[in-house]
Amino acid sequence: MLPTKLKGKVAIVTGSTSGIGLGIAKSLASQGVDIVLNGFGKAAEITAVRHDIERDHNVRTGYSDADMSKSDAVRGLVEAVAETMGRVDILVNNAGIQFTAPAESFPVEKWDAILAINLSAAFHGIAAALPVMKNQGWGRIVNIASAHGLVGSVHKAAYVAAKHGVVGLTKVVGLETAGSGITINAVCPGWVRTPLVEKQIADIAEQREISVEDAAISLLRDKQPSLNFVTPDQLGDTVAFLCSPAADQITGTAIAVDGAWTAQ
Repeated sequence: MLPTKLKGKVAIVTGSTSGIGLGIAKSLASQGVDIVLNGFGKAAEITAVRHDIERDHNVRTGYSDADMSKSDAVRGLVEAVAETMGRVDILVNNAGIQFTAPAESFPVEKWDAILAINLSAAFHGIAAALPVMKNQGWGRIVNIASAHGLVGSVHKAAYVAAKHGVVGLTKVVGLETAGSGITINAVCPGWVRTPLVEKQIADIAEQREISVEDAAISLLRDKQPSLNFVTPDQLGDTVAFLCSPAADQITGTAIAVDGAWTAQ
């Protein structure tokens, strides 16, 4: 891990009670960053996660169950953290959902929900965080997009549209904040072995009557030439790097962490 100067900073990581978001939260906490978790889950499990982060990294933690599909809730989360924690230095827009279907039969309510959570929530969080960050003279915004923010796949109209939108939003805000002490970047992961992907692997195994591990390799072989999954820890360390002084001049860009998926 590269040395950073992040101790005492405050980060909001949306969709961070498990999976990629939790990996990012832990990586930032390891750099001395106070963390506000967001997402749904059992209260006891979330309390345990907070306790573990505080114990392992000697940082403050907070939690909000703000619904990322609601614009007022997203903006309210940022405003509440600025008030209760005293600042907002890092915003990681990670919350996301998925649904697959052909475009002509894609349910309207699923389209609306995916765009609301995967794209609009990032916009509302950014809009609320920028005045705080500008007042501080420093800020880091990291949008977790996807390899699907750079390329397409069948049956993922809403997800691909939303993630392409996240990359475009990142470019615009990068231009608007250049030279201000605020940077914004999109991280574009390939396959990560999250519960959502585990279900896809299980479905492949069942359909093809093969083992789960053979199904996992089949999934990777189709898209990800490295034949290895990206890990939440790797994504967390990528985000921590983008928040470090070494990345002061990296802004408005999309960084693929995808085992050469988008190199094809």
